[in-house]
Amino acid sequence: MDCLAPTITVSFGDPAPPGRMAPSHVLVPLDGSPLASEALAHALDTFDCRITVLNVVTPVDAAMSEGGVLGAGDERLAAARERAARLTESVRDQEAARDRSIETAVQTGDPAETILDYVEAHDVEHVVMGGHGGDGGEFTRRLLGTVATVVVAEAPVTVTVVR
Repeated sequence: MDCLAPTITVSFGDPAPPGRMAPSHVLVPLDGSPLASEALAHALDTFDCRITVLNVVTPVDAAMSEGGVLGAGDERLAAARERAARLTESVRDQEAARDRSIETAVQTGDPAETILDYVEAHDVEHVVMGGHGGDGGEFTRRLLGTVATVVVAEAPVTVTVVR
């Protein structure tokens, strides 16, 4: 199955020479959205290397709850971890369908910071992620989404955003 989703690739540093070596490790942050699933399909179709899917569980504190009325709780974190487990299971289905091996990781934290930390700590050479248009006033944020905008701006590796 070919991924026909539009992509935006941003690479910093020296331009790559023709025939540039393919990455040996690609990271795909997966949040359960359709664009993230398209990003995984794009990575599987494009790269024949180690692929890791990262799901970031964002802790919910009282400031993020409904008007601060509901406090942070283990129940919400447990639900987020359960959702991460379902996402991991969907990755296993794609892995089997494509006869590919996909590594999975689940971490807790701010999504953009956690993705950037993972890139540094695990020798990731390319990030492929879905972009979500937000309602921010800046054109780039609307085009890519807040997390993708931060990752594109701060990642030391090439980032492909699937839209």
